[in-house]
Amino acid sequence: MKLKILAIGDIVGRPGRQILQDKLPTFIKDEKIDFCIANGENSAGGSGITGEVASSLLSFGVDVITMGDHVWKKKEVVPLLENERRLLRPENYSPLARGRGIVAINSKCGEPIGVINLLGRVFMKPIDCPFRVVDQVLKEFSGKTRVIIVDLHAEATSEKIAMGWYLNGRVSAVVGTHTHVQTADERILPNGTAYITDLGMTGSHESILGRSISPVLKAIVTQMPERFDVAERDVRICGVVISVDSSTGKAQDIKRIVVRENE
Repeated sequence: MKLKILAIGDIVGRPGRQILQDKLPTFIKDEKIDFCIANGENSAGGSGITGEVASSLLSFGVDVITMGDHVWKKKEVVPLLENERRLLRPENYSPLARGRGIVAINSKCGEPIGVINLLGRVFMKPIDCPFRVVDQVLKEFSGKTRVIIVDLHAEATSEKIAMGWYLNGRVSAVVGTHTHVQTADERILPNGTAYITDLGMTGSHESILGRSISPVLKAIVTQMPERFDVAERDVRICGVVISVDSSTGKAQDIKRIVVRENE
């Protein structure tokens, strides 16, 4: 069976949530999407997530929400991570950290899909090795599903590419998040793993990475602190649609998508 999986890049604030509410259900229906993953680490006010925001994203058609280095920005996230299995934090945080970074959820057609959330180390705060951790957690999917999607939330392009090659043939897809700019390097690696360095951003593109241009420029030029409000114009959904053979777990196709608010 061919599964169509939609992976959506970093959702930034209310504009990102609004376009998902307006556009995602129709896109899922029209494109016959079986499963949807979205990175939600910037979805509440531009940094972090709340229970209300998580519930709204799931109601729009997102099946699993992944996070990143802003996962702890909202204090209410701790009980949320413990009680909502569809919300993940990076698996390579300390084993003592609350929540989990892997899950297997049934798709719309009943096929289970595994999702792994990891955080990069290059130019990021100290964290356990994502390469070592992913080796450990892949064992947990043995016998449960061959279809596995990895969200590596990382700063360095090189680290994301390295993870793609490291997991080539071992997972269905490695998708990068965090840098908010959609890359044009989507491809199927030789052993059947779909790869893209960054899914891009779901939010305002008349902005600097989803924030209002003027205060960001002022902070850069003056080196003085500024309040970075979430921008609101030229809102888009960015991501990829990946086709996977459920019997083998191998990706057959990966396609970049951009959905604009005025389309």
